[in-house]
Amino acid sequence: MQRLSSSDPDFEARFAAIVNDRRESDADVGRVVAEIIAKVRAEGDAALRELTAKFDRHDLDVGGWKIEAEACKAAFDALDADLRAALELAASRIRSYHEAQLPEDRDYRDDAGVRLGAKWTAVDAAGLYLPGGRAAYPSSLLMNAIPAKVAGVERLVVVTPTPGGEVNELVLAAAHLAGVDEIWRVGGAQAVAALAYGTDTIAPVDTITGPGNAYVAEAKRQLYGVVGIDMVAGPSEILVIADGKNDPEWIAADLLSQAEHDPTSQSILITDDPEFAAKVEIEVRTQAAELSTSNTAQASWNEHGVITVVEDLANEGVALANRLAAEHVELAVDEPEALFKSLRHAGSVFLGRMTPEAIGDYVAGPNHVLPTGRRARFSSGLSVLDFMKRTSFIALDEASLSAIGPAAVAMAEVEGLPAHAKSVQVRLK
Repeated sequence: MQRLSSSDPDFEARFAAIVNDRRESDADVGRVVAEIIAKVRAEGDAALRELTAKFDRHDLDVGGWKIEAEACKAAFDALDADLRAALELAASRIRSYHEAQLPEDRDYRDDAGVRLGAKWTAVDAAGLYLPGGRAAYPSSLLMNAIPAKVAGVERLVVVTPTPGGEVNELVLAAAHLAGVDEIWRVGGAQAVAALAYGTDTIAPVDTITGPGNAYVAEAKRQLYGVVGIDMVAGPSEILVIADGKNDPEWIAADLLSQAEHDPTSQSILITDDPEFAAKVEIEVRTQAAELSTSNTAQASWNEHGVITVVEDLANEGVALANRLAAEHVELAVDEPEALFKSLRHAGSVFLGRMTPEAIGDYVAGPNHVLPTGRRARFSSGLSVLDFMKRTSFIALDEASLSAIGPAAVAMAEVEGLPAHAKSVQVRLK
């Protein structure tokens, strides 16, 4: 774990190293993924059989390729009443938030009499990758599937590995609640390739979303252009900007909420109180040792955790936060709005002392699929727009073509494109 102070002479160099540390896959991952994609494209179902048996210890022909809708409904019906209510609350809030994101079509005439506009339509089919085993989270299924259905996607396909044939019943219950159309028991880069190119068994999709390990993320990156993707996700991260008025126990728990995801996750505290920083550090180590995810959380904190002490949170602290462009940013101060106003780069922001990041992972409503690795500088979290595309349209009559057509002819001629010019000119009187 690194301890930094903005007054240290080597602070800039050390902080810049943290900003530039990607903590993501290396060239070997890219090579392996490229080979898997090529194999699936060439061999289709045969490649999926072989790779699923190799990596997931599951025989697709014996244990089954597909999980049927009846199994999902049975899993939902078998839920404990309190858990069912929790899932339904989460689904309701996620759906409500994303319904408000639906864009409006435009159709109007401008001053020249030209009819202009755009219409929004959903993709025909979307694929959702869901990790298996320890990282199989029903919350991730809801966060990906519900925006797709709100957008109007007619065919929503889930691919998920079932290691040793084991199926996560909570994930099946969430799939029933979200209205998933197909679930296939394949995972890894091979599942992403199958969604992109299609096989005899699995029909291709138009866009792929969802979390996964380094191989899944790299497969999505390599296949972008064949299909759309939500983003290339890296390890989880949280940045907490907190003053000394906070309870160290609370802030430590917030930092660990991301550290427990993966050893490559990163948790960072920026504070203006050195004594508070020391208390948080002690509390993190105490709590981490008590977690069932202790090994993962401690590895993440020891390798990538950072505590930074600054003079001024509102100016210096926010400036550092903008450089980090973190996935999750908590503003645990008396007046979070003042800091929020200056915070330009963040995947999602949690305002005030009573808003832990974990509430956003489950039931707040906004999507928890967020840009990592400083990508919040130029991208946003998952939304209904990831499952939609905008088509512009134009309609002219004789009068409106006469008003703007000569300018198009002039531009085409100066660009040396005479056929462009003529296609307009022949319609002009």
